Amino acid sequence: MKAAILNSLERPLAITQMPDPEIGTGEVIVDVAAAPVLSYANEVFNGQRRYTLELPIVPGCGAIGRVRASGPDATHLKVGDWVFCDPTVRSRDDALMPDIALQGWSSRGDGGLRLQRYFHDGPFAEQVRVPTENAVRIGDIDPGEAARWCALNVMLVPYGGLLAAALRAGETLLVSGATGNFGSACVAVALAMGARCVVAPGRNAEALDDLKQRFGARVRPVRLSGDEQADRERMQQAAPCPIDCVIDLLPPSAPVTAVRAAMMAVRPYGRVILMGGVGMLGDAGLDLPYPWLMRNDITVRGKWMYPTEAVTLMTGLIRSGLLDLRHFDVKTFPLDRANEAVSHAAANGGPFRMTVIQP
Repeated sequence: MKAAILNSLERPLAITQMPDPEIGTGEVIVDVAAAPVLSYANEVFNGQRRYTLELPIVPGCGAIGRVRASGPDATHLKVGDWVFCDPTVRSRDDALMPDIALQGWSSRGDGGLRLQRYFHDGPFAEQVRVPTENAVRIGDIDPGEAARWCALNVMLVPYGGLLAAALRAGETLLVSGATGNFGSACVAVALAMGARCVVAPGRNAEALDDLKQRFGARVRPVRLSGDEQADRERMQQAAPCPIDCVIDLLPPSAPVTAVRAAMMAVRPYGRVILMGGVGMLGDAGLDLPYPWLMRNDITVRGKWMYPTEAVTLMTGLIRSGLLDLRHFDVKTFPLDRANEAVSHAAANGGPFRMTVIQP
C-alpha cells in the first residue's frame, strides 16, 4: 500500500510503498477514506511539540474509513461498514488504570510507549490496523462526505470534557479558548447538548463575531484584555446567570493568567475541566488559591481525550440534526500531497476549518 512515512524530524514525509498491515486477533483492517491533518501537525513532525514518537512511523490521528477485515472477536462489524478509527488506544490488562497511546501520534509513559510500538502506524496511508473496539460504526454515509465526518476528530475531544463535567441541558458553560480549533467545536457541541448559553472569551474579535453569527444569542462573546481580574468580571457579567461549568482548551502558548481568570469565574459548587496545554512548554504552572477552592466547594478535574462510547453518542447528535457538520469548511489533499496538506493545515487552522488527506 501507499503511505506517508515520517522517517526523521529533520525531513518531510516520504510518500512510498510499504507492506499492507496484517490482521491479528482483536484487530480490524480499515481502508482509509479520509484522515484529518491537525493544525499543529507540523510542530509534531519537526519535534517542537516534543511528542513521544519512535521513528519511522506512518503518522496521523484518527480517520474515517470502511472495514476491510475483522478478527474473530468482532460480532457486529461487517466488511464495508463505515467506521471512525478512534486513535485513543487503551491497554486491555488494567481496567482501573489503562495505559494510553494515540495511534500514529503520541504516547504517555512506558506503558503507552509499548502500546505505540504495536499499534504503531496511523492513517496517513491507504489502510490502517486498529484494535477492534477502536473501529466504531457510524452508519452509512455518502463517500463524498467522508472528509466532513473527520470533524468527529475535533469535536470528540471537547465532548469528552463535557461528558466528564456531566454538563446538563439548561446549564451555563464557559469555554476558555473558545476562538481556537477545539474551543469553537466545544461551543457547537455544548449547544447541541442543550446548554442554556455558552460564554465565549477570546482575543480574536473576528472569531468571536463568527461564533455569534453561527449560533445566535446563546453565545455570549467576551473580548479579553489581558487584565486577569477585569476579564474574570466581564466573563461573569456576560452570563445571564452564575456559570455552572468551565472547560479550558487553551493551547500551550496561552498565558496561565487566562486559564485562571476563566476558572475562577465559575460559581460556588461549580465544576472546572482542564483539557488544554498550558504549562506543557515548561512555563509557570497553574496557581489557584486554596481558600477559594475549598470554601466554594469547587470541583477541578483534568481530562484527556474521551470515553469509548463518546463516538456512538456524538454520532447520535449528528444523525438527529442537533450537531451540523456543515459548519466545517474542508480542504482535501490526495496522499501524494501529504506534505502540502501539513503546510496548509498550519497556515489555515482555526475555528471550523479542517484539512484532510484522502488516500
